[in-house]
Amino acid sequence: MRYVWILLGAWALSAAVYGQKSAAVRQLEQRRAEALADIEATDRLLRETAQSAKTSLNRLNLLARQILSRKEVIRLLNQELDEIERDISRIQEQLGLLRRELADKRANYGKSMQGLYKRHSSQDKLLFILSARSFSQSMRRMRYLREYADWQRRQADDILEKQAEIRRRQAEMEKTRAEKRALLGTRQEESEKLESEETSRKAEVRRLDKKQKELKADLQKKRRQAEALNRQIERQIAEEIARAEAAAKAERARKKEPSREERVADTKGGYAMTKAEKRLSDDFAGNRGRLPYPVAGRHTIVAAFGERQHEELRYVRTNNSGIDIQTSPGADARAVFNGVVTRVFVVPGYNNSVIVRHGNYLTVYSNLSQVYVKAGDGVSTRQAIGRIYSDPEDGNSTILHFQLWKEKTKLNPQPWLE
Repeated sequence: MRYVWILLGAWALSAAVYGQKSAAVRQLEQRRAEALADIEATDRLLRETAQSAKTSLNRLNLLARQILSRKEVIRLLNQELDEIERDISRIQEQLGLLRRELADKRANYGKSMQGLYKRHSSQDKLLFILSARSFSQSMRRMRYLREYADWQRRQADDILEKQAEIRRRQAEMEKTRAEKRALLGTRQEESEKLESEETSRKAEVRRLDKKQKELKADLQKKRRQAEALNRQIERQIAEEIARAEAAAKAERARKKEPSREERVADTKGGYAMTKAEKRLSDDFAGNRGRLPYPVAGRHTIVAAFGERQHEELRYVRTNNSGIDIQTSPGADARAVFNGVVTRVFVVPGYNNSVIVRHGNYLTVYSNLSQVYVKAGDGVSTRQAIGRIYSDPEDGNSTILHFQLWKEKTKLNPQPWLE
């Protein structure tokens, strides 16, 4: 019995481990599907983006993003193949154990049947019972013969069960091997696509190298436009801080009136908040990493935050105060959190811009062709605040410029978004 329990425990553990690994493969498949969806979205944006000086860097960045996603797909495929190879090894081990157990059971069953035919004919069984020294011994011998017959039947049933289990495991292994063959084919296809995309990226770099002068002029123009946008934002922040401080001073002068709510700034020279604004600010900060993207549907970041040297173009150095998100024509910009619209303004190169205050945090949505809100409006999370501009001269390229500020400091929006 101890041996039986050990075997049952081993089989239970094996089944648990196998189930765990199958779940791991399913998780990898889901992550691969997400990466492929990202590639599909990027590919659509590439088709929509014209090859011109104005969008050349965007195209190159889209290609770089697509290549990274493709490499991620291949990495996940390699992990899936490793998991499947481990599954095959486990099934082979289980098959080996099952076959050994089947061979042992067949051998024991054969010996018992030989002994039965040699020694236990019906007459032998009757003599075995009648030759007992007492009635109780006869009863024990009869029970022994019944139990022995039951044991033989169980052995026969076990042999049939083991044979069926071996067939099931063999079918399972064949299915797993077929999955492996399919994945190998998929990996080969993805590798060929990656090679083609890297060739396209090299061709794009060569094309841009021939247009260095035109590209540099376009970058200088964009830099001036970005500086003008930042000046507008900084001016608005300074005005709001000044107004809030003036209100706080007025409230302190009337502090004997219990109905008035005193404003307090988190930092010296910062925006003086009411208690409601302070709660909103804390809620905003508590949702870091969980804020929705400021666009709905498929999208990709074509320009990251901060100052950086371009990987392929050594003569290109960019400095972005936010992130640029390319999406499909007709898409709306949406608020990433509850807040109040403090300003709507226009800057050349960025069309309409909207600033939304969330306590002492601000989000900025630029390059809007239409605006659905006005200063003083309250907005809620995911509420549409404007239509993103689609440039008809560049294949309807649709890019939202999104910024995040805390007080007077620009923050990288990416770690805040889900």
